[in-house]
Amino acid sequence: MYALAQLNLLYNYLSSKKIRDKCDTFDLNNPDEVPFVTVQLPVFNEMYVMERLLDNIALLDYPKDKLEIQVLDDSTDETVHTTKAHIEKLAATGLDIKHITRTNRAGFKAGALKEGLKIATGEFIAIFDADFLPQPNWLKRTVPYFKNEEIGVVQTRWGHINRNYSLLTRIQAFALDAHFTLEQVGRNSKGHFINFNGTAGVWRKECIIDAGNWEGDTLTEDLDLSYRAQLKNWKFKYLEDVETPAELPIVISAARSQQFRWNKGGAENFRKMLWRVVKSKNISIKTKVHGLLHLLNSSMFLSIFVVAVLSIPMLYIKNEYAHLRDYFYVMSFFIMSTIIFFVCYWFMYRNIYGSGYRKFFGYIGMFFTFFSIAMGFSLHNSIAVIEGHVGKKSEFVRTPKFNIRKFKDNWKNNKYLRKKMSSNVIIEGLLTLYFAFGLYSAFIVGDQGGDFGLFPFHLMLCIGFGYVFFKSLRSKV
Repeated sequence: MYALAQLNLLYNYLSSKKIRDKCDTFDLNNPDEVPFVTVQLPVFNEMYVMERLLDNIALLDYPKDKLEIQVLDDSTDETVHTTKAHIEKLAATGLDIKHITRTNRAGFKAGALKEGLKIATGEFIAIFDADFLPQPNWLKRTVPYFKNEEIGVVQTRWGHINRNYSLLTRIQAFALDAHFTLEQVGRNSKGHFINFNGTAGVWRKECIIDAGNWEGDTLTEDLDLSYRAQLKNWKFKYLEDVETPAELPIVISAARSQQFRWNKGGAENFRKMLWRVVKSKNISIKTKVHGLLHLLNSSMFLSIFVVAVLSIPMLYIKNEYAHLRDYFYVMSFFIMSTIIFFVCYWFMYRNIYGSGYRKFFGYIGMFFTFFSIAMGFSLHNSIAVIEGHVGKKSEFVRTPKFNIRKFKDNWKNNKYLRKKMSSNVIIEGLLTLYFAFGLYSAFIVGDQGGDFGLFPFHLMLCIGFGYVFFKSLRSKV
């Protein structure tokens, strides 16, 4: 079902390219039409990127009398003082920038955004995480769309300033690119629900308030508010052609914490939003189906993990009980889902890297590498999904930032990196051996020299879990 939904999104994506956008927009050359904008920067212990963030935001090309910047600083280390000093320096240039701190982190990021909203003077609220670097003309390319009073959010596409830093960053970029092209455009072009991605977007302040304001009861407050807003008939506008560069996590421990938060938050929001979506009388059946599959997105990892673990016993059952073989032949039909993903992701890859035989063969390698490592994360992400579905609460764990261009020689000394070994890593090591046994099993089962039907699957699983295990050992998760 999920694969078929992706295929439908591909069709929507390709169809959208044939339609010219004719949205009515503000004329920002007319001072009377320029709306007041508040830029919110929620930060927490961002020693390595704080200076870069503030200097970049100060370059935004927007009328200074219509721009307010809030630095929502929940930091608990020495950056509180250095950030304050830097803000004072920028404020001396005439920039309306405020340093807002709290005595506690209640609600985490959602709580900080909500606190800032109380005193925000802007009609529209732009939000950037600490590792994002919008271009100077970013507000001029996004804010004009709010002339349509039905639009509550304008979201832009994430870019990746360190895409080619390592295999890990290339894999993350591959996955995010699929989301920010195929999924966001495919849903938005047909009026299905999309999500504000937590950063690199603008909210209409009225929309936030009308939808019930920020809530900190899930780890993905952005997805939560997005669905509540769209259930109240607010429209979202996604701009694929506006790219907002950001830095991807470069160590696996950082990627793991980010993946855990996103996947658990997705499951929490399914639990929270299921019946609201199902019972809504404002949306079509097709939008409900896409919405529920969207909210269940992270639960795919649990399905993958269960299928993976059971695949080796099934290999023996298939060859021990001949009368069951027909069932296995029928089940092989579901390889169609992998073929669908392969086709869908190719269009995304081609848009970014170009077409041609050499690019296509490069894509084949990247696709199977991506799938292998994604399966290697399936245990870690399945635990996150289960916790989300059963309602187990956990702290909002930030993703450490690195500013790799400035600190390329000593990033390993990053004070925010977790050094404690996770018990999950040991299980991932055992699973590497388990799927290596699956590879061996292909040669010994059956009466006619082995059964290699699941060999590619077990090879990808062995590589994926092996990669995650050894990378985690090296970085001392």
